[in-house]
Amino acid sequence: MNLALILLVNQLVHLSSVDLVIIVFYFALVLAIGLYLREQANTSDDFFLAGREMTAWVAGLAFLSANLGSLELMGWAGNAYKYGILAAHWYWIGAIPAMLFLALVMMPFYHICRTHSVPGYLKLRFGESSRTLSSISFAFMTVLMSGINMYAMAVVMRVVLGWNIHFSILVSSVTVAIYVALGGLRSAIFNEVLQFFLIWAGALLIPILGLVEAGGWSGLKARILQNLTEQHIANPGAYTHLWSTLGDFGNNPMGINWVGIVFGLGAVIAMGYWTTDFLVVQRVLAAKDLRSAKLAPIIGAAFKMMVPFIVILPGLLGLALLREPNTGHLLRLVPGDVAWSNAGQAQGLHGYDEVLPLMLARYCGPGLLGLGITALIAGFMSGMAGNVSAFSTVWTYDIYGALIDKNASDESKVRMGRWCTLLGVAVSIGTAYLVMQSQSIMDYVQQLFSFFIAPLFGTVLLGMLWKRATPAGGFWGLFAGTASSVGMWAWVKVDPQAVKYVALSLGAQDQAQNMFRALWCWLICVLVTVVVSLVTKPKPDAELTGLVYGLTAIPQEERVSLLHRPVFWAVIVAIVFVILNIIFW
Repeated sequence: MNLALILLVNQLVHLSSVDLVIIVFYFALVLAIGLYLREQANTSDDFFLAGREMTAWVAGLAFLSANLGSLELMGWAGNAYKYGILAAHWYWIGAIPAMLFLALVMMPFYHICRTHSVPGYLKLRFGESSRTLSSISFAFMTVLMSGINMYAMAVVMRVVLGWNIHFSILVSSVTVAIYVALGGLRSAIFNEVLQFFLIWAGALLIPILGLVEAGGWSGLKARILQNLTEQHIANPGAYTHLWSTLGDFGNNPMGINWVGIVFGLGAVIAMGYWTTDFLVVQRVLAAKDLRSAKLAPIIGAAFKMMVPFIVILPGLLGLALLREPNTGHLLRLVPGDVAWSNAGQAQGLHGYDEVLPLMLARYCGPGLLGLGITALIAGFMSGMAGNVSAFSTVWTYDIYGALIDKNASDESKVRMGRWCTLLGVAVSIGTAYLVMQSQSIMDYVQQLFSFFIAPLFGTVLLGMLWKRATPAGGFWGLFAGTASSVGMWAWVKVDPQAVKYVALSLGAQDQAQNMFRALWCWLICVLVTVVVSLVTKPKPDAELTGLVYGLTAIPQEERVSLLHRPVFWAVIVAIVFVILNIIFW
């Protein structure tokens, strides 16, 4: 790609002095928090797990905020523009059941083990080889994910500010590197809670003003139907229905059916992400006690159900309302790889991922625009910091401490954590440019999840629930699952016709392929783990105490009223979840 063309940006609006003050104040604030918390991050437990003293509310909001980064805000708005309301599945069936499962079933194991990471659990359960394999793959994934956050922020600067893409990446990455390196996870968590409220305050502007202009939900649906019909889009009504179009692959814009959504997304990708991705699990491990650790994901789930209002709705509003500023004609966004190509840049095309900043520029004036931009910056900082701090922890404990210097002191681990934070940021800068070759941010993200998260979930689940799983079974199952997922992706790249075998339909879009690939590789992981375990020697029960369900004495929680019990609030969240799916059926 000719980088000179990337610098030819279309600045849609100009910031006022008020907007600049808001943005500069935010950057100064997060750096000040990092400096203030530096003295409270002198031990490895402080630096990597915030001293394990967070309340349920703080841990729960940080748990959600670590996931609610710029790639969530921009990526899922872009996917909603591309696939319609089907993108909301990633917030409901693709999140809520898994978050409740983490709270009630898996958190007791993580909390009792007091492990620093998911790879740390695999070492205790399956041995060093499984820990090493998962650590390397997870570290690789987090660096790639950090690059996505950088790319997303660069897109914001391109559309709204007209900034040079390289300068945008540099400023943001340096800020994140400084405050995470200084304060570790404690700094990241406090900033994530701050960013959580900033995101909501800024991002709420678009759906509220957009719904007023569209005439409410019914008016929005009518406009989408009219616009897509005029553009000769097949089955335009499918863009506003959540489940009713999933009976057949050809009835929806994603080219997927309910099997891919329920099992590929809900049972594999979602369960894997919310229960084994250390980026989010690390936040819950920082809770002060078991009840707080169980409540934190439930609190996060309650807020997660509302996130589509600020993430999915702007994408749908873009389908109905986005128009060329000069001609007034309906603006049609294109895949990201087309928009960032030489021809796309020459024509001034915009990609799916740009729908949110374009909507922001449409509605926000002086002051409000600064708040909206600050919300996106907060989202970027949150996602970037979460990935970098998770990478730092896994590298320090599961690669450096386990393979390079097994006798490393606590002081040297903290020092290594700070240095590899800077290294992770530096490498992420390079990976940001890889995202430009994909159709959208979230297509790329879910592709990574199908490689690394889906098979890892199979290994962890069998390890926790089946005492017969052996160290050899855990390692070879994880290896086979990861290798098969990458292999299926490469097969489709070499032979596009192979998509009918991987995703069961020639019309399957990238996201549908990711869901089915995740399902198949999870099944392969489980099958290989079971077969190898049955022909190899398991660990004695005594070595599995605290690691396997049925062999672990779960500590009794303090007796509290019904309103303070995690199970009660989990049931409430589950009921609301079902109601939402029925409303938008």
